[in-house]
Amino acid sequence: MRNFELETYFSKWEFSARYHMAASDIESMSLSDLLALASDDDRAAFENLWLGYTETYGSPALREQIANTYDNTNTENILCFAGAEEGVYTAMQVLLDKDDHMIVVVPNYQAAETIPLNICTATGVPLDANDNWSLDIDRVNDAIRPNTRLVSINFPNNPTGAVLARSRFDALINLCRERGLYLFSDEVFRLVEREESIRLPQAADVYERALSLNVMSKSYGLSGLRIGWIACQDTELLQKMERYKHYLSICNSAPSEKLALIALKAREPILQRNRTLVHDNANKLTTFFEEFPDLFDWQPSDGSCIGFPRYKGPGTTDNFCEELVEQSGVLLLPPKVYKSDLLPAPQDRFRIGFGRRNIDEGLNVFRDYLLNNLQRVV
Repeated sequence: MRNFELETYFSKWEFSARYHMAASDIESMSLSDLLALASDDDRAAFENLWLGYTETYGSPALREQIANTYDNTNTENILCFAGAEEGVYTAMQVLLDKDDHMIVVVPNYQAAETIPLNICTATGVPLDANDNWSLDIDRVNDAIRPNTRLVSINFPNNPTGAVLARSRFDALINLCRERGLYLFSDEVFRLVEREESIRLPQAADVYERALSLNVMSKSYGLSGLRIGWIACQDTELLQKMERYKHYLSICNSAPSEKLALIALKAREPILQRNRTLVHDNANKLTTFFEEFPDLFDWQPSDGSCIGFPRYKGPGTTDNFCEELVEQSGVLLLPPKVYKSDLLPAPQDRFRIGFGRRNIDEGLNVFRDYLLNNLQRVV
């Protein structure tokens, strides 16, 4: 597989850049703060935890709490993973073989296309920047071949933050059902939409051949736990993925599972805190970009804690992002990390994150950089 451009860029800058403004996760919390949300019994269970192996599927108690976040799934419909990435990898390896074909939206999180392309052929279907990054279901239909097995989507989308309109989501479900296709739905940014009214159902709740991917890292802000999962009504498929997981992590960390259980039981206060932070930071970004209309086009994303503004200044957007982090310590994600092997990806946009608490400090440095270099960049 080709180099994972986003993670390679993060390997260089994520922990060395002073102002991390490209993060796709929301501000995390300390262990003590999370334990303060636990019941006395759950806190004692964590403190007296036996540090042995766990069940490959994930602990029954954790899977029950995860299932409670869905409308039509049970514990048997949940398979846990060591983060979302292991879930993506496992699902693609189990669902696809060399004679298959799959369809994926572009732009995307690179693993969504790179992993399948290492197995079979794939077709990209673009999200339309002129239509709020929506997905044309007719184009998905046109991309279907006799050997198409899987459609892969990601809403709220990474990197655009777009949420698909419910009518188009329903049309996609109907199309997949009519053609007998699996639907892989990356839903890791669900629950922090700017308006609850636009929130989509979880695909596994409404379609019998859907796989819904989620994780504690993004909307819950607990990326250090490394707990993800796939929900699916097809328990035979889940069993195949569980057996594939035996060659990967085998099982998850016992402390992480217990902490994820505590967090899911306290999910409403955690999510409310995170929604407020994301909403406030999105407004701060809007105010910031309005100061520089000649340099940027910005529209707050409908979901998630990331956006994909257009850079209109001189030079390439890649060079702008690289000079910014090198000279000021402000980290954005340049468009080169969203290169697609399937379709041209936007080269005039960068990813910015607004889920962290230090956004004011980063924006002040970002502003100073632009003002001090105004003659050069305008």
